[in-house]
Amino acid sequence: MKTTTLFFFCAVAMALPAATATYRQPNYDESKIHPYTLEDPLTFIDGTKVKSPADWPRRRAEILDIFAREMYGQPPPAPEAVVTEVWDVKKKALAGYCIRKQVKMWFKKDKTGPCINWIVFIPRHAKAPSPVILFLNYRGNHELVPNTDIPVQQAWTRSGPKTDGNKSSARTRGVMCDPNSNSILPIGMLLARGYAVMSACYCEVSPDPSFKERDPAFRQDPFAYTGVFDLWPKRDESRDDNPTALGAWAWALSRGLDYAETDPLLDAKRSVVTGCSRLGKAALLAAARDERFAVCVPNQTGGGGAPLAKRDYGENTSTENTMFTHWYCKAYRKYADRPWETLDFDQHLLLAAVAPRALLVEGFDTSKWMHTKGEYLACRAAAPVWAFLGRGTMPDVPYPDNYSTAGIGESFGYVRRSEQHGIAAHDWMWMIDFADREFGIRR
Repeated sequence: MKTTTLFFFCAVAMALPAATATYRQPNYDESKIHPYTLEDPLTFIDGTKVKSPADWPRRRAEILDIFAREMYGQPPPAPEAVVTEVWDVKKKALAGYCIRKQVKMWFKKDKTGPCINWIVFIPRHAKAPSPVILFLNYRGNHELVPNTDIPVQQAWTRSGPKTDGNKSSARTRGVMCDPNSNSILPIGMLLARGYAVMSACYCEVSPDPSFKERDPAFRQDPFAYTGVFDLWPKRDESRDDNPTALGAWAWALSRGLDYAETDPLLDAKRSVVTGCSRLGKAALLAAARDERFAVCVPNQTGGGGAPLAKRDYGENTSTENTMFTHWYCKAYRKYADRPWETLDFDQHLLLAAVAPRALLVEGFDTSKWMHTKGEYLACRAAAPVWAFLGRGTMPDVPYPDNYSTAGIGESFGYVRRSEQHGIAAHDWMWMIDFADREFGIRR
């Protein structure tokens, strides 16, 4: 083991809160994967089979209940109201190709309490309402494009090389237009393809502190349970299925779709929900829970998202329960050790819960932590559901090479690439091509 890797493991162990599970080092050796079995997505818990497509909604509800009780916590309650204020409209933004809106969103009729700031880019020359891509960004809307009239995000922020600690900085304005960035937003291409884009900063929804945080006021518990958590009843610490940060971020994506349904320039019935890494997890959970999302494209989710947990490779149930305690409910901690034996569900079931809607899982194999092969195997295990529901399915192909689209089917697929962690131009291209097919868009 490399010295740097050993140092990382020691640093993790030293930083862990006392209440979390014991940290177990990730496995990166395929020969050490324990035997495991996967539950049939088309078999109910009581052992009876899903006999027809008419039975699927009941099985889907059963699957969602498992994840609510055992992993992601119960879905947050519906808001009292969704009140929006379009406070800025540019009718000729981005060299004239775009109508840009900035929208404040509250969840109480009197516009008090938590507020989320959305930015919406709409193709100006569209002749009909535009399909819309929704995603949460990491450090603020000002990072999406370089326009100086987009305010710098003011909430607590994940620290980075160009932030002021946990405060966003104008120094990162427009960074997602930089082709040298690991994550980019090719806004001109998306607009030219006819898609509107809608985004908000996830830290405005619920802060995401590091497990290494030493200041008690900013530890994962309780600091992560602020933001929109203030809208909901006080957490009952005797429960082990309280709403989680991942659930809150997924909830926010649904609130973005609420706005899209009210904007006459947007076609909310042709919606694509996406996100990268932890926000890819949130996008997948949002689509699983909210059937209004027509297409889901989770990008590089890592463990706790698309990859199979029972393979115990890379990011695992132990690292998830020690490093990211606010992402998962307390019930999930009992699976931190020996998941190949203790888990009676796995992530292929979460993928299946998106069916019969369109799902494209995007991965990358530069980091073993991301368990890319586990994503592919989860897709293979979920694929029969799409076929059963008559929606086409993922092609029956071996683990595809990087940049191969052989694993992308009519309404369900898998694709991966090399290079760095982040949502890149290749990922956006695959996403739009996939959504075009789903929406019957011909060019």
